[in-house]
Amino acid sequence: MIDVLYFAWVRERIGLPRERVETSAATVAELVAELASREDRYAAAFADLRSLRVALDQQLADFSAPLDGVREVAFFPPMTGG
Repeated sequence: MIDVLYFAWVRERIGLPRERVETSAATVAELVAELASREDRYAAAFADLRSLRVALDQQLADFSAPLDGVREVAFFPPMTGG
């Protein structure tokens, strides 16, 4: 089981701040594909990966990163300065 967290507009589109997911995905990209295939709201949230960032156990990562041993995956839009 992996805890999946959603922030900002990702959370708004999916309608959840977090959920526990049972997955056989080996990489973040495979997890995204599993989530996107669930329902339209997930597909909308993951439609453009260029507008998303991911962190694995609170460390920024790439979508090609492996999930082996990961406890938490967070999806969020790019951070902007201000």
